Amino acid sequence: MNQPSRHYHPHRHDGQRDQLVAAGHGHGHAVDHADDHGHVHAGGVRGFLAGIFAPHSHDATDSLDGALTASGEGIRAVKISLVLLALTASLQVMVVVMSGSVALLADTIHNFSDALTAIPLWTAFVLGRRPATRRYTYGYGRAEDLAGLFVVAMIALSAIIAGWEAIDRLLNPHLVTDLAWVIAAGLLGFAGNELVAQYRIRVGRRIGSAALVADGLHARTDGFTSLAVVAGAGGVAAGWQLADPIVGLLITVAILAVLRSTARDIYRRLMDAVDPALIDDAEAALSQEPGVVVVRRVRMRWIGHELHAEADLTVADDTTLDQAHRVAHAAEQTLIRAVPKLTRALVHAYPAH
Repeated sequence: MNQPSRHYHPHRHDGQRDQLVAAGHGHGHAVDHADDHGHVHAGGVRGFLAGIFAPHSHDATDSLDGALTASGEGIRAVKISLVLLALTASLQVMVVVMSGSVALLADTIHNFSDALTAIPLWTAFVLGRRPATRRYTYGYGRAEDLAGLFVVAMIALSAIIAGWEAIDRLLNPHLVTDLAWVIAAGLLGFAGNELVAQYRIRVGRRIGSAALVADGLHARTDGFTSLAVVAGAGGVAAGWQLADPIVGLLITVAILAVLRSTARDIYRRLMDAVDPALIDDAEAALSQEPGVVVVRRVRMRWIGHELHAEADLTVADDTTLDQAHRVAHAAEQTLIRAVPKLTRALVHAYPAH
């Protein structure tokens, strides 16, 4: 009978159980030790929100509660931003009708598109709270990244509409009236967008949602384009009627700049890109762990607003199965403490030869 090879398979923290498997020639066993360590090690979203790295518990409810809390914060953020931006854009529409300002029209279109992006984000956060299934074994967190694609599409559409209207107004000049109202609407747009931007970015960074952060940056740019509307109205007041459509074109350029950066961020998230500094931090932390001879490889990926990691470690040849278990478990704790927003880790331990 073939003897099992000395290959230490993974120690996994996934919010449900931790395993150490010794496998070889088709043989193996699993050890469930979710409750037998007598310590708590907090990490991921909870550790990030607290601003410290405390130990993370093996209790399944801790991981689930953290994910639900993050999704709940995301849902609250999109609800509030939807109401604020819809109200801001609605008030601007009335001024557009009165004044005929194409710059304000471009800004209003952008504000409406930004408000509408809250709907797919809302849907994504709700969907992401569903538990994993045998088909979707990693859960539904990727719905956030799909919502990010919708955000990109809406930004592109608003750029096309704003640019079209500005060019048409250049070719067919139109008198802009009620300049005081246009200026007031521009200032209102700036205030509304900046409030929404600060809120979305703060919540998005706290819970690790790239789509929500991207939408917050989108709103912030909208705020500055609203100030451009004010500048355009000032130019018209000074007797330069072309100032309004020219500002409309400048707003279109600004929208395109947002489109480029947002599309890049969403593309990177879909392609499982992470900040290389996170890998550096993880490798540095793991290399200092007692019992670890070499850090072979560390991989990370975002799934929605949760960061997942895998680490391959080399341990000494004379390491027993129990010792390898302890090394892998300690390395998993170290990894979660060292990397903000990391919620799941899979650690493999290999003998040196």
